[in-house]
Amino acid sequence: MHFDDLLHHYFGTTDLSALSPEAMEDGVGRVRIAFGTEREPGRRFALWVLLDALGAAPVPAEAFEDPAQRRAAEDYLDAMGRLAPDAE
Repeated sequence: MHFDDLLHHYFGTTDLSALSPEAMEDGVGRVRIAFGTEREPGRRFALWVLLDALGAAPVPAEAFEDPAQRRAAEDYLDAMGRLAPDAE
């Protein structure tokens, strides 16, 4: 999954700053639905990363049942410097 392709698919543009608040909310809703229904782990993780970039991702413990996927998400947040100390 390419970032620009994801943005274009869910938001109709790669320039999120051009979106109205309503269009942004609609796009985030579409990404959330896709995340909730996606079963392929790699695609699901990519959608979660996109949600994180938009400030709308659930915490790893809620997002991923599989311990390996949860740990990958925690590692991502740790690498980004955003893992809350009480999240583990």
